[in-house]
Amino acid sequence: MRYSKTMLELVDVTKKYEFGTPLRGSPPGNAGDTSVLKGITLKVAKGQSLVIVGPSGSGKSTLLNIIGALDRPTTGRVLLNGRDLAQLDEIELARVRNQEIGFVFQLHHLLPQCTVLENVLVPTLVNKSRSLRQEAHQRAIDLLTSVGLKDHLLYRPAELSGGQRQRVAVVRALINRPRLLLADEPTGSLDEKTSQSIADLLVELNRSEGVALIVVTHSLKLAERIGRVMELADGLLRGRSRG
Repeated sequence: MRYSKTMLELVDVTKKYEFGTPLRGSPPGNAGDTSVLKGITLKVAKGQSLVIVGPSGSGKSTLLNIIGALDRPTTGRVLLNGRDLAQLDEIELARVRNQEIGFVFQLHHLLPQCTVLENVLVPTLVNKSRSLRQEAHQRAIDLLTSVGLKDHLLYRPAELSGGQRQRVAVVRALINRPRLLLADEPTGSLDEKTSQSIADLLVELNRSEGVALIVVTHSLKLAERIGRVMELADGLLRGRSRG
């Protein structure tokens, strides 16, 4: 498959955290600074899939949070469909996170008091239009059916297996037809067989929904099942050869 249109671009993105008080006599900016990301440059095309691997603490989640507009870089630019996210106010960023980006985390974060169907529909509650709500309701049923949960619409999270809960989380992330799906260690709390099932689901949805997919993980087995692989280490992102 060929990818032509860049939908996400990172330009020389850095992230630094400051802590404590610099020691007397130390150069300004040295003591008390930790550089997590060091000049990350990346392009992801519409519909492309990418896996970012690296050890725990390497900054994978930090990078994903910046891509997903949950955090801001210290320096550099993040462009989503040509728009610089730094130029958007908080209301505009909230709309981008709700409408254009889907999130899947290691923990499903489902609401325990809500049914499967209700959990999936949570991101659509901002819709005022009755027709849009009806469309979202049908899409939720269709997506849940496609991932094998047609008979579980009225179940609550406690009545589901770990893999089923994660499938619900994936469907919830897709309910608003995002252009970009971000998954942070989506199989980290699952057994090997269930992890394989979730990986297969992400690959299939990447193809069927046409959504760009970025997965961060420390699992090389998960990485092998998805497209392009890059490695984050020492704050730098590099291509990783297979095999």
